[in-house]
Amino acid sequence: MEIKSVKLYANGFMTQYLAMAGEGAEGIDHTKKYRSSLQNYVIDTGKEVILVDTGMPSEVPDAIPDEKTAIFMGNKVDNYVDALAKVGYTPDQVDKILITHKHADHTGELRAFPNAKVYAAREECTAAELAPFSNVIPVDFTDGPYANFEKSQKIADGIYFIEAKGHTLGNSIVIVEDNGLYYMIHGDVTYTDEALYENKLSIVFEDVAAARITLDAVREFVRNHPTVYLSTHTPLGYENLEAKAIVDLDNPPATIEVEDIKVGTASGKYVCSICGYVYDPAENGGVAFEDLPDDWKCPRCKQGKDKFNKA
Repeated sequence: MEIKSVKLYANGFMTQYLAMAGEGAEGIDHTKKYRSSLQNYVIDTGKEVILVDTGMPSEVPDAIPDEKTAIFMGNKVDNYVDALAKVGYTPDQVDKILITHKHADHTGELRAFPNAKVYAAREECTAAELAPFSNVIPVDFTDGPYANFEKSQKIADGIYFIEAKGHTLGNSIVIVEDNGLYYMIHGDVTYTDEALYENKLSIVFEDVAAARITLDAVREFVRNHPTVYLSTHTPLGYENLEAKAIVDLDNPPATIEVEDIKVGTASGKYVCSICGYVYDPAENGGVAFEDLPDDWKCPRCKQGKDKFNKA
């Protein structure tokens, strides 16, 4: 069994408010920032090549952060297929894809894998990001409990798809058992590992009560199993993988400071930091993003204007 990170964006940031204020902003430092990035993962069993998520659509432009930006994933390192090639795989070698949830930064290049079997929780399968694909298999988690998680689906020997509702109604995580370790690959149960240690929810969720149940279950699991926590939106994800770093909730690692952020030139477009939707004035009657009503919502994920970044 081998797990590799597929690195897509680097040198970004997220605010403590975004990462930890899902159940209230008391004690939140609005000036505090954590490192951000975007990476997904590939599992090579020796018999099958299994992807967990497929990155941002290649046509999405880089965002340009400002003082109001809640999360900036960073600057694009590679499109998904190119990044996958760097770790040794082409689309035709991929057998299965496990989708943690519907958002475009996790499903963006499904179109590159028409011959793979794509697994996603049934609740996600009718979403705009997944509905066009005939190779999507709805998952109902019918294999019973896995450890303290109530519902699971066995995907292959040592690989389990786990129901983890909250961030979205069909949010899921993947657990890989290998050589006595448990690799927990999650989409957005937490945006940054600091939230796991602090026991905080992010502000982005479709069901806050379910998100709390999921985070409690994750924390219970990592207390009782030697777990390597593989996140999507922080470089701690691939750093944990490379070091085989085991979560110790009683001894959180020191936070690494955010580096200087490099940005490009604004195009007039805006990108939703949650789902990757691009607002282009040219496709919306020439209406500038700034001129949209204050209560305007992202047409894809229904988040507000404050979740958009300049592109």
